[in-house]
Amino acid sequence: MRQDSLTITYVRWRLPLLVSALVLILLVPYLLIRQWTENSQEADRWVRHTQQVESSTHSLEAMIRELDSIGLALGSGSSNPRLRQRLEETLARIDPQLRQLTELSRDNPGQQILIGRLQTLIERRIDVARRLSMGVTPAERLDLIDELYGKYQVRDLFTNFMANERSLLAERSAYADRQRERVRWLGLAALMAQLTLMGVVIYLLYRMEQRRADSEGEVRQASARALAVVQTVREPIVLLDRELRVLMHNTAFAELYADEDGDEHYERLDEIGHGAWRDPVIRQRLSEVLARGRELWDFEHVQRTADGVSRTMLLNARRMQLPDRDDDVALMTVSDISAQKAAQHRIGELNRQLEGKIEQVTEVNRELEAFSYSVSHDLRAPLRHVAGFADKLSRHLGDGIDEKGTHYLEVIGSSARRMSTLIDDLLVYSRLGRNAMKLQAVDMQSLVHETRAMLDANRQADAAEGVAAHRIDWRIAPLPVLVADENMMRQVWLNLLGNAVKYSARREPAVIEVACEVQEDGGHHFSVRDNGVGFDMEYAGKLFGVFQRLHKASDYPGTGIGLASVRRVVTRLGGKVWAESVPDQGSTFHFVLPPQDNISTGETFK
Repeated sequence: MRQDSLTITYVRWRLPLLVSALVLILLVPYLLIRQWTENSQEADRWVRHTQQVESSTHSLEAMIRELDSIGLALGSGSSNPRLRQRLEETLARIDPQLRQLTELSRDNPGQQILIGRLQTLIERRIDVARRLSMGVTPAERLDLIDELYGKYQVRDLFTNFMANERSLLAERSAYADRQRERVRWLGLAALMAQLTLMGVVIYLLYRMEQRRADSEGEVRQASARALAVVQTVREPIVLLDRELRVLMHNTAFAELYADEDGDEHYERLDEIGHGAWRDPVIRQRLSEVLARGRELWDFEHVQRTADGVSRTMLLNARRMQLPDRDDDVALMTVSDISAQKAAQHRIGELNRQLEGKIEQVTEVNRELEAFSYSVSHDLRAPLRHVAGFADKLSRHLGDGIDEKGTHYLEVIGSSARRMSTLIDDLLVYSRLGRNAMKLQAVDMQSLVHETRAMLDANRQADAAEGVAAHRIDWRIAPLPVLVADENMMRQVWLNLLGNAVKYSARREPAVIEVACEVQEDGGHHFSVRDNGVGFDMEYAGKLFGVFQRLHKASDYPGTGIGLASVRRVVTRLGGKVWAESVPDQGSTFHFVLPPQDNISTGETFK
């Protein structure tokens, strides 16, 4: 994935990179050479400027020497008018030449100082030359000559001025030579850089061309793979244009809608499969997909295909853009759901039949429960008569009855009492199935403690009558508050905890543990564990049946209905119940109540 991202980034930026490379190749060397050439030209200009200053200085010095010569000649008494004319001409040239020299050396403050001093001395020498030309005595001439070559001497100034200019000339010439050398080396470096960059550009172009060829090859391979996948898919696929002409279809589409002659190429969709697509509703829906971009989702259409069989087809279509076309096309997939529709129809029929069976079974259960309730209720009166008359007979006979008669009367009384208990349990069991559940918030902790207190009270009553009572170690974990039927849950805890007390009576002390765990789905898993006699797991399947017992009634009294009642309550609440045990090592009874979202507090269950 990262490599593909890098490739896309490279392709996106390769044109700007090439343009930048061309700019570097053409513009940067040009700018550098231009800059260095301008520097070299500037250095040559300064060299020429120094040469001009030097030439102007020599001219001015020659004019001063000529002025001195003419002044001396005229001061010696010569009256040649030509000398006076040359004197005036020389004087006229000196001042412009001095201004030119001043202008040329304006960029050099040191030279300007020397020119200022030189200008002062030249003015003095001009004044001396004029005085000599007017005629003076020999003594005055000697004094003027002394001033000319002593006091107003300019040779040293010219020498210093020329020395400064030659020093500048040497520096500027060296600078110009360095600039020209740099230009030559820079030109060579620019040429090498251009060749290098050109090579890089050629290499990049080669790589781009190679990548383009590789990309085209990959695109061709990807197209071939995609076409192979489309042709291999067993679901019919077809591509349509705006006129609903077939642009492409896979093999499954051709097999399903082929004509008798086996032709698989069609111009229009309505020419396929003996008019299977001539339904105007289908054409309208497909036109809306292409014109408005509406997607066709799971549209069921019954059509007769090329094999003459009516099938229910599930159509899905959406608009898409192809890279080689300007207009949009529609991609449609066709799924044959005839088998699913038939299966759904069959399932519907079976469900209706099952609902009828459930109603019949429910009615039978109601009748059985009503019969059980009626029988149990009607048996109470005969049992009361049997028990009552047996007791009256015992009192009537008094001490005249023998031992065998006494035994017979005790068997009649105990059997009547056991039958009465059995009838009571049957009535409770029947009510658990017939009464509507009243769902409310039930505090399991309080319910367990109430049940424990009731059992402890019964044990204390038995102990008062001389029945030996065993010690019980109760271990009750924190229990939640759940939505359930409080009376039914009281019956569940009474049966489970009562069994734990009864079957651990021979342990000293008896240990009874009550625990609860919250499951991942939000349900609650309760367990009641004891260290009593236990039972063989081979008979665990019979444990929760009505009148099913795994121990003798003489050893552990009971009717065999308590655990059946537990299962009925837990099942009605949507839970499940089971037991685990090892003989002589105790038993653990489990029941799970579903998540509270699955129990509605406003619903009444029958």
